[in-house]
Amino acid sequence: MSDWGPVFVALVLFVLLTPGLLFQVPGRHRCVEFGNFQTSGASIMIHSLLYFALVCVFFLAVKVHLYLG
Repeated sequence: MSDWGPVFVALVLFVLLTPGLLFQVPGRHRCVEFGNFQTSGASIMIHSLLYFALVCVFFLAVKVHLYLG
């Protein structure tokens, strides 16, 4: 049996934390902008750090597991 938990968590976090899709930190005109479909270098860096931190929390602390098959 394969453990699909880390793959599922990484995919969901990647989609949710894509800069400009749901929100963007920092925004172009405000601190947080929602659904503007634009991005900048600073927002890419902030979102990648958020992604790394949340992936570490879910993989190491919560230990999410999902077995299929």
